[in-house]
Amino acid sequence: MFSDYFYYPFLIGTIFLFVVVIGRFVKWFMGLSKIDKIRVRIGLFSMKTLQSVWESVREGLLHHNIFKTNKMLGYMHMSLAFGWFLLIVVGHIETSCYHGSMFFPFQHSIFFRYYVTEPTDFPGHAFFNYAMEILLFFVLSGVMLAYFKRFRSKTFGMKRTTRMRYGDRIGLTALWLIFPVRFLCETFTAGVYHNGSPIFNGIGDAFASVGDLNPWLNPLWLTYSVVLGVFFVAMPFTRYMHIPAEINLIFLRNWGVTLKERRVNTFTLAEVYSCSRCGICIDACQLNLAGIKNSQSVYVLKNIRNKNLTDEVLFNCLLCGKCQEACPVGIDVNKLRITQRIETTKQYNSSYDYLKTGKTRQADIVYFAGCMTHLTPSIKQSMLKILDHAGENYWFMDENKAPCCGRPLMLAGQYDAAQKLIDTNTKMILESGAKRLLVNCPICYKVFKEDYQLPGVEVLHHSEYILDLVKQGRLDVNPSDLRAVYHDPCELGRGSHIYEQPRELLNTALTLVPMAREREKALCCGGSLANTKISMAERDVLAGKAMEEFATYAPDLVVTSCPLCKKTFAKVDSLPVKDLAEVVAGAVERKV
Repeated sequence: MFSDYFYYPFLIGTIFLFVVVIGRFVKWFMGLSKIDKIRVRIGLFSMKTLQSVWESVREGLLHHNIFKTNKMLGYMHMSLAFGWFLLIVVGHIETSCYHGSMFFPFQHSIFFRYYVTEPTDFPGHAFFNYAMEILLFFVLSGVMLAYFKRFRSKTFGMKRTTRMRYGDRIGLTALWLIFPVRFLCETFTAGVYHNGSPIFNGIGDAFASVGDLNPWLNPLWLTYSVVLGVFFVAMPFTRYMHIPAEINLIFLRNWGVTLKERRVNTFTLAEVYSCSRCGICIDACQLNLAGIKNSQSVYVLKNIRNKNLTDEVLFNCLLCGKCQEACPVGIDVNKLRITQRIETTKQYNSSYDYLKTGKTRQADIVYFAGCMTHLTPSIKQSMLKILDHAGENYWFMDENKAPCCGRPLMLAGQYDAAQKLIDTNTKMILESGAKRLLVNCPICYKVFKEDYQLPGVEVLHHSEYILDLVKQGRLDVNPSDLRAVYHDPCELGRGSHIYEQPRELLNTALTLVPMAREREKALCCGGSLANTKISMAERDVLAGKAMEEFATYAPDLVVTSCPLCKKTFAKVDSLPVKDLAEVVAGAVERKV
């Protein structure tokens, strides 16, 4: 009688999970743009699908990226995900061998030891007994680590962890109970029927020595079915939806579907639901140093999912990209933030008529200094010296009057206003006939590279351009004996992946001292134009902490390649701060 109903909670939960998850995937696909749907159809029958399968195993089961963050944390996730996957796969193979067929009631493989109580001699039965029990111990080791992590997260390289909702606690409790309850089910059954390996039979005998195990068997197997069913029902509505959602995201990305900045569609939800709330991004966020602890990316994604995102949380972010670099799922949180800002912000309506009278002139190179460079005139003067020394035919586009590049407005969600600036600048640059556009601000560089349509025009950051001059022998640099640390600006480094050119250039003029936190791990200066909620005092804390770290390397100066970073760090007044253009211009003057 018991066997007629005990697996129902599991079966109901499984059916519910599949219906909800497949329904969401269909809804997300239907909400994609027409071109993205075409990309999916083309990608489905290509090598990209096989690539996605491998990536799903590597990241969804083996958690390769989490291993890179912390090996113990990676093992914990891998043992739970990959171990459970192997239990299901090996369990199905075992049941198939027992029945001599691939067709059998689905629940038989999940509750195999309940249905097959007598010792058997089907091919491989001894191997399966050992394999399934070893795999269960493997998963249980991950569960034990998960228990421990809740109390000592620092052991896993995490100073901070996420705050859980009530629903998440239900899902977590069910997950934590599944495998210990299964262990009791199988050892108690082995204690009664001796249908396990010598290991589980021995453990079962130990339990049996305390008392009769028969009355416990049915309640335990029912409990196992219930906790499985509860977890499957809870999964789509808790953080654990990330398990199927991440696999879905991997396939969509490899098929060419990406988040469209400036437009919210269902791919946004595919990314949001793929967040496991592992909390790795929390420690990566420098806002913690300023006491800001509610606007980290994991909380923004949760708020988007729960439809309770506020401007205070949305706009209190440096958009430095550190969390994005740390995210093991690779969620494009910067684009998500900007897209949400555009969606929630009232667009500023200005015609910018006063900018349309700007005059252009013919030149080989257009030099665009940008707003922040005009606020740090020594950088601008150094750039002009270098251009003159190289004998370039250039046009200083924004020497007197020209629009901003538009990116600060984009970061604030004012896309329509930014587009008007972009259109005006584009017209002026193309009318100049120049083949190169030179900028020394990473903020300008990123928007010119990604948001402008400038056919036939090469966009160069000044680190790339000046290095090219040195390699061509058009600039003779006289090296000094100064020791310096180089700070990677967020928009240039993590934002545009330019790391080596500034270093190669600076090595011709001085001695660079390597740091532990540089390149992808570089600190933000705190002066980001993207954060409209942070106070000046909080910005100063971030700049001060960064400069303190630079000082531990005992450099003669700090070099950066962003006018905003220079201006922000210079306020701290603990070490000299220079832009690389100033360093090179000084070295060229010494040579002359």
